[in-house]
Parts: sequence; structure tokens; C-alpha cells
Amino acid sequence: MSRNDADVAFIKALAELLNENELTEVNVKREYGENDSLNVRVSKSVAQVVQTQAAPVAPAAAPAPAAAPQPSDESSTGGNPADHPGAVTSPMVGTIYLAPEPGASNFVSVGSQVAEGDTLLIIEAMKTMNHIPAPRAGVVKRILVGDTSPVEFGAPLMIIE
Repeated sequence: MSRNDADVAFIKALAELLNENELTEVNVKREYGENDSLNVRVSKSVAQVVQTQAAPVAPAAAPAPAAAPQPSDESSTGGNPADHPGAVTSPMVGTIYLAPEPGASNFVSVGSQVAEGDTLLIIEAMKTMNHIPAPRAGVVKRILVGDTSPVEFGAPLMIIE
């Protein structure tokens, strides 16, 4: 078994340990020798954390444009953007990037017309850039997250109608 295979098996064992003991996070440093180690952090989101993350992030995206549509959207969904029928939610825990690279234009903005499969944003998770596609065609009505903000699994990212 190669060291890489052993590391993968180790990480899988940590994930199982996390689930079996109802933990939300585990941090481990595995030493191989001088100047050679593996740092691993395995975590899972908790539904209650999703709501805590979603509320403070919303104003950071675009305060002026996002403020106008909020009353009508919130009144029709009970105030929770995740309950909106056009909500696009996060498929993972990570860091949001609204543009393909620093200084570039955002993938989408409020009012943008998107087709199913168009990239809406990127979520960085474990040093991997994951392009998040539009689940359906429509118009971006609200962007609920800010650039470089953390996001939890299931948190609402955008509203597309």
C-alpha cells in the first residue's frame, strides 16, 4: 500500500469516527518524520449552523440592489430565502468566489439571464475549485452570499426565477 493510499484510508477512518461518535469536527496532524506531516480536518455541517451563516452574509453581496426585493421575497416565503422556490443552495461547505479569478467580473449579477448549467459561482472546498451550475434557466433575482465568504451545506446562495 502506498503512502497516498494509506493517507486516503486514514481520512476515511476519521470520517467514520466522526459519524460513529456524533462529532462535528476532527483535526489531526500525522507526523512522518522531520519536515514531513499530514494535517487533516474533517467536519460536517449542522442544519442549525446553516441559518446562522445565511443571515449575516446576505447584506455583504450587494446592499443596495439586494435590499429592494427582500420584502416581497421574504413575505412570500416566511422570511427564509432557502424556502423560496427559486433558491439555489450550497451543495457543500467551503468558501464562495463570485468571479473566476481576483479582479475579474462576477459570473453573474442581479438581473443576469442564466441558462441551465451556466456557472453561478465557485465554492472552494479542500483546495478544490468547484463550479456551481445553475440548476435551471431564469433571471438572477438575489445574490445571498458575498465574495470570499464561508458557506455551509444547504445554505441559500442565490434566487433564480
